[in-house]
Amino acid sequence: MNSSKPGKIVIISSPSGGGKTSICQRLLDSPTGRREGWLFSVSHTTRPKRPNETEGREYHFVDRDTYHRLASQGYFAEHFSVHGHCYGTPRQPLDQALTEGRTILLDVDYQGALKLKDLYPEAITIFVLPPPPVQQSLRDRLRRRGTESPEELEVRFQNALNEMKQFAKFEYVVINQVLEEAVNQVLSIIERHPDTRHPCRIANLDVEQIRSMIG
Repeated sequence: MNSSKPGKIVIISSPSGGGKTSICQRLLDSPTGRREGWLFSVSHTTRPKRPNETEGREYHFVDRDTYHRLASQGYFAEHFSVHGHCYGTPRQPLDQALTEGRTILLDVDYQGALKLKDLYPEAITIFVLPPPPVQQSLRDRLRRRGTESPEELEVRFQNALNEMKQFAKFEYVVINQVLEEAVNQVLSIIERHPDTRHPCRIANLDVEQIRSMIG
């Protein structure tokens, strides 16, 4: 890779069911992502592996003792607890991507995103929202995943409502109504940032319009 080209850290956040994981996967598989060798930051988590997940692809699945040992050693750039489980972003891949002039994507919740932005001020922060009616769309998407019990789903839904209220702390907001369109918007942001920086003005929506959508 061309180390003379500045590397980019791209932080994509959304509530559970908002689509951040799907967007990251599509970006990595896009012609630009493949041509430029974009990377994905694989976090560590203590939550159980779901049937469709593979160790080292979605997450590194570790027990709590291992997680806390890594955290105490400064292994993580940021780490936090959400939905009753622990998550952490390894620091080394981020620093290496910047050194090598590569783009690395992160799929993290808003707490992790804001911590990472403090540590890497040059990082691009993008918040993804489900389409209007936002609350119903979010509930429907969580239910369709079929990965949580009704009780767990309700906890995730309530947490998601609180997470969505943090959107204005991000540089960009994308409405994920049609996945391919959302992917193209994020791709445009990454390629053109910071020339097109226009916080919370994606898809002709301003801050108050977005707040009204969330309810």
